Amino acid sequence: MGSQESIAEVNQSHGIPGVASVLAGNGGLAKVVVTTPRATGEMYLHGGHVTSWRPAATDEVLYVSPNSIWQEGHAIRGGMPVCFPWFGDKAGDSLAPAHGFVRTREWKLESIAVEGDDAVVTMETGSAEDTREWWPNDFRLQCQARFGAELRIDMLVTNQGKASFSFEEALHAYFRVGDVEEIQLQGLDATSFLDKTDRRAQKTQYGELRFSGETDSVFLNTRHEIELDDRSLHRVVRIQKQNSLTTVVWNPWVQKSAGMADLGAGEWKNFVCVEASNVIPNPGRLDPGRTHIMSVLIKTEARSEARAAFSLRQP
Repeated sequence: MGSQESIAEVNQSHGIPGVASVLAGNGGLAKVVVTTPRATGEMYLHGGHVTSWRPAATDEVLYVSPNSIWQEGHAIRGGMPVCFPWFGDKAGDSLAPAHGFVRTREWKLESIAVEGDDAVVTMETGSAEDTREWWPNDFRLQCQARFGAELRIDMLVTNQGKASFSFEEALHAYFRVGDVEEIQLQGLDATSFLDKTDRRAQKTQYGELRFSGETDSVFLNTRHEIELDDRSLHRVVRIQKQNSLTTVVWNPWVQKSAGMADLGAGEWKNFVCVEASNVIPNPGRLDPGRTHIMSVLIKTEARSEARAAFSLRQP
């Protein structure tokens, strides 16, 4: 869908006046722009990728790199990348694209709907001749984003083949922060994790998680809400999830950030990734004809209000 004409045709068939439009975004890539009474947002057909969510009267919640490469074949750096059917490097295949192949493909816009004060955008992709070169299974993958006072994303995987398959998945959320060295994550106390900066050594997190260096951790058997407390932006972001057994927390820090062309020196200070996922050692498995749904729900509130509510909950 590279031409203005084709984007205009999709807008004509799916756009909702005053609520949602399909436009040419960065690099000429097609995106859906939504405006609701409670939020604005953007979602690109490239990768089925949510790149913006801004609740009414607040600042942007998601981070997108100013140096992201907006081209076919490249993943968007930031927002909410969809990782499937593997996470990180593919085992036994050094030439395979990192985090799978769906985040660099153009998806199909399936529908845009209005439900109450929310706009719901659904996109999909699936198996094809080129995907079978990397992964032999037949599948359908949908990403449904509900933009409103809360952001809810549902990732639906359907096995359309005749045999069961295993897969990894992640909603690789980049959260915008004022200064990553000034934030903390609550909700991971006493949780075991694999430290990918230390040869996947298994460790245990105690207390709140603070950041003072490169972080690349896979937290295991995580089900509780995670609270991102951001003093600099004076807000708390609450992250809930369903049907996800792992949470990945990532920040590349100084050296790696400087070496990433689509990120750049200094950008590490502006985000943290907190990712609902099912990755090694807890991948998903799906029988023929079955559908698996992993969901993430994101809320924000002013930090003073969040701290007051926390104090009231204490005995």
